[in-house]
Amino acid sequence: MSSIHIYWDESHFWGLLVTRALSAWGIPHRLVRGHEIADGALSGKLGDTPKVLIVPGGRAKGKADRLTARGMDSIRNFVHNGGTYIGFCGGTGMALSEPYGLGLSPWTRKGYKNRLHHFLSGHVKATLASEHSLIPEGMDTALLPVWWPGRFEPRNDSVTVLARYGKPGPDFWVADINLSTLPKGTMTDWENLYGIHLRPNFMEGLPCVTANDFGRGKVILSYAHLETPASPHANRWLQHLLGEALNEQFDNGPVPAWDVAARPENWDDDILQNARKAMEQIITTGTEHFLLFWRNPWLLGWRRGIPGAGINSLYSLICESLATKPDDKTLIFWAKNRHRFKELMDLLINGLTGYLLAERLSMTVFHSDPLAISKENLREQRRALFGIPPEPGGIHADLVTLLEELYWHLSLQGES
Repeated sequence: MSSIHIYWDESHFWGLLVTRALSAWGIPHRLVRGHEIADGALSGKLGDTPKVLIVPGGRAKGKADRLTARGMDSIRNFVHNGGTYIGFCGGTGMALSEPYGLGLSPWTRKGYKNRLHHFLSGHVKATLASEHSLIPEGMDTALLPVWWPGRFEPRNDSVTVLARYGKPGPDFWVADINLSTLPKGTMTDWENLYGIHLRPNFMEGLPCVTANDFGRGKVILSYAHLETPASPHANRWLQHLLGEALNEQFDNGPVPAWDVAARPENWDDDILQNARKAMEQIITTGTEHFLLFWRNPWLLGWRRGIPGAGINSLYSLICESLATKPDDKTLIFWAKNRHRFKELMDLLINGLTGYLLAERLSMTVFHSDPLAISKENLREQRRALFGIPPEPGGIHADLVTLLEELYWHLSLQGES
């Protein structure tokens, strides 16, 4: 049985990053749902009691809602009795002392006065507490990936800061602006001419990764995504953290690069296959009209306001599901849900194509006729398809819920 459980609900794209990393390294793990945690999954109901619970990124409040109060208590008891909690981004937010949080860390979440300062992504140079046992030997600095991170609000000194942010790395973006492509002095010009401050230097020195005790257990919270594919420093650190928690040693190299579009189709299901083709056409439409672009083979970029993250999550879950040959139990689940999935997918594709083209038209005619395309109408179209950030919703939320459950079934194949 696995010594690592991954809380799967509301993880979307980010849960796939964690499962890919552990699978690539040959580290046994199990995906668990909120209702399983509430029913005792962390206390041995599914077999041996795990040593580690990993909570991937995603919306913290959504994760907490799926757990219910009973599941929240189960996690607290698990850590208090000696378990290790590792949270990334949304999994970090859920562990904090927020109204919806677990209270595993006494710190809280600090908001952003400038919303653009939340839209930070790419690698950042970080300084590490190199003498701490949770830091790999000889690693005092690291290039760590962050994908739209939250921020810690320190409350006391009972929390150890393992890493602090430094300067942006070579692939750092603010919203849809690639900082490395800006001529020297551009930021200063924007500040002087327009009063717009986009520099990410406000992050420098702030905590990025923390650790604290909770009862007999350990809580490790990271706004850096250490599970990011092909990120050597981050991947090495994650293997070290898992080794410390499991009393083992892992040195399996970086997580392999992830080319989502190149994933094989090992499941001959026409509805999923057609959904994949439809999403690829959506992405092609978006890229041809300068709304979407591939930042790397696993991560879309998008013009600000375009629901690129939702498109990325949906496409990735479809591709990864098709890459696994289903067993009989999975086929029974899918037979009950595949036609509902098709109905929702048809609605999304029909609406999304028109929505993306309307956004493109709006950008084209804005300067000559700002009122030609109603911004409120575009907002309502997006709400119906994807919800309005930070609250997910619309047709997309129902589709992703079905795909998350499907992938969970696929992950359990081989269990008795």
